[in-house]
Amino acid sequence: VQLVESGGGSVQPGGSLRLSCAASGFPFGTYDLSWVRQAPGKGPEWISTIHGGGDTYYSNTLKGRFIISRDNAKNELYLQIISLKPEDTAVYFCAIPRFRAYGALSPWDDFSSWGQGTQVTVQP
Repeated sequence: VQLVESGGGSVQPGGSLRLSCAASGFPFGTYDLSWVRQAPGKGPEWISTIHGGGDTYYSNTLKGRFIISRDNAKNELYLQIISLKPEDTAVYFCAIPRFRAYGALSPWDDFSSWGQGTQVTVQP
């Protein structure tokens, strides 16, 4: 299993980014996938999950500015972030959940594989 994130960078508040996660080593289309972030000095935070069939679930506190999607033909997962805020500064990870979930997941316990992360910095 390999997950490789990209698309991070430094952006101004109010800007947008699309993060990508290139996956290999497993039957991508049949797997649920998630995005998790970790801000400096804080624990990891689950953002969103997309099922293999496309159903999506979001953190209640983050819903509205984050859009998860996937392209099963390309084996890629995406996270569109709009109206970026300084508090969105974090390392963003794609991850594979251990089980099918229909809501929040614990970043500490509920994932079997992680990418290396991509840094997003939001500053004027």
